[in-house]
Amino acid sequence: MKLPSRAAALAVAVLIGSAAGVCRAPAAQAAVKVLPNVDMEATVKAAQIDPRRADSTLTPGARDSVLLVEQALRDRGLLDAQWVDGYFGTTTIAAYAKYQKSLGYTGLDANGLPGRTSLTGLGTDRFKVTRVITPGPRVPTDEGFVVNARTQGMLAEAERLLGHGLVLEQGSYNPGGDPTSAGTHDGGGVVDISVQGMTSAARTAAARALRRVGFAAWVRSPAQGDWPWHIHAVALSDTDLSSQAQHQAGDYYLGLNGLSGRGPDDGPKVTIRTWEEYQRL
Repeated sequence: MKLPSRAAALAVAVLIGSAAGVCRAPAAQAAVKVLPNVDMEATVKAAQIDPRRADSTLTPGARDSVLLVEQALRDRGLLDAQWVDGYFGTTTIAAYAKYQKSLGYTGLDANGLPGRTSLTGLGTDRFKVTRVITPGPRVPTDEGFVVNARTQGMLAEAERLLGHGLVLEQGSYNPGGDPTSAGTHDGGGVVDISVQGMTSAARTAAARALRRVGFAAWVRSPAQGDWPWHIHAVALSDTDLSSQAQHQAGDYYLGLNGLSGRGPDDGPKVTIRTWEEYQRL
């Protein structure tokens, strides 16, 4: 009779242990911290547009992500609480640039636009970064200029849509290369494209294709500045954009022509999309 008793006792112990395990599981699960998401695409878009707005309108879809970034900057003593409002304006740009510099970044890496590494670091134990944007490595072009891999892919797709190639007159990462460019080519994501031999319709078609794949693109004429006819193209949301190119990207979203006079956009009308948004179509 002792063996059955021990067997029964063992069975009871197993049942009790199993029940305890079931009871402990929810507690263990509850201990896992679920972090909110920061949408990098939306955040970078706001960081381009908001500083160029004449009012405090929030960029659609960006508020929650921008708030999380601003709260993290506030807690690091880089942004006053009054500016934690979901609006990625000039004050938040400056605060983010300070944060980048605190990491030892300089130049383009401290341009105030959230990059993947800095944004991920800012979010440690606070938020997760989703829909990441990366410019990719710098690569040479056939014309001997330099662009990044993201820009290269965008140009290749625009050429595919057009059915013919495009010839660059100026690439990216070219500080001081052309004084008439006013610093727009100092960073990544910006190219000038030759329109030599193109008709007016062909120039417009090229600008339209560039816009479709995620560039802010304008046909520039000699009447607008000290330059020949060409197409100026800025890759939206390229996190290597110079400050001047960031302004042009923001103005494009706001229906402007990207020039210092901030006149109305004179390019072909398309639905504005970034490269990442275009690829998801």
